Amino acid sequence: HAVHVPESYGGSGADALATVIVIEEVARVCASSSLIPAVNKLGSLPVVLSGSEELKKKYLAALAEGDALFSYCLSEPDAGSDAAGMKTRAVRDGDFYVLNGVKRWITNAGVSEYYTVMAVTDPAERSKGISAFVVEKSDPGVSFGAPEKKLGIKGSPTREVYLDNVRIPADRMIGAEGTGFATAMKTLDHTRITIAAQALGIAQGALDYAKGYVQERKQFGKPIGDFQGVQFMLADMAMKLEAARQLTYAAAARSERVSLGGGKEDLTFFGAAAKCYASDAAMEITTDAVQLLGGYGYTRDYPLERMMR
Repeated sequence: HAVHVPESYGGSGADALATVIVIEEVARVCASSSLIPAVNKLGSLPVVLSGSEELKKKYLAALAEGDALFSYCLSEPDAGSDAAGMKTRAVRDGDFYVLNGVKRWITNAGVSEYYTVMAVTDPAERSKGISAFVVEKSDPGVSFGAPEKKLGIKGSPTREVYLDNVRIPADRMIGAEGTGFATAMKTLDHTRITIAAQALGIAQGALDYAKGYVQERKQFGKPIGDFQGVQFMLADMAMKLEAARQLTYAAAARSERVSLGGGKEDLTFFGAAAKCYASDAAMEITTDAVQLLGGYGYTRDYPLERMMR
């Protein structure tokens, strides 16, 4: 559910590599379910990295218990890759902040109890004027859009989050004012690897199924897995998968060393490279797996068309 939460807050204390393996194993059979541990880490890591001790005790303990999910609210309708161009505002009002804005593409929105929300506290400072907050689903003024109608990963809801004069205590700010964007970027460096892990699992599940199928399906008097052309395809699939796995595990090891106070170790590059390469490999491997099943791969009677999507 959230294996990354430290033991001191009631969690399993899994390191970055163990977290990757959990996500990978779940994704072998269900990509949607693998987003539960992945997005719980994404949503709560800002609290782990920069939150006060009070915030950690309150929110990480509930997450570790399985009482809540944690989502991450960075993207907006007009601020995707240019996250620093966000328009959601947080205005100080005594011991409170009042938040207004719209967040888009939020995984598990409407299901999660807690949301890390990035909002502008000083418009003149651009990225250095963005702060991070914990918003609760039950806070007055929080509402959600209709679920997006997606090509795949349909079991995990993706919705907009609306913040309409949401008034929250000032102590729900994560870190100091103006440090939210830096925290957001650090969080992404560590959590891109979890999406690489999801891709690994999907690809492994597809390869496993295709390997079993070609041993059972017979044409011309023997299993199609005996034909060299099919063996070439399977060998290439396995090779790409293992390359992606090694890159992802190496990135996870770097993430853990950085978490323990080590140097940067170019985590930004390794995390992004793992996410990109593993995703590309998963697309190729699942497509080839569909091909190995022929027409059956295209039907919903078999799991490969879902893995491909």
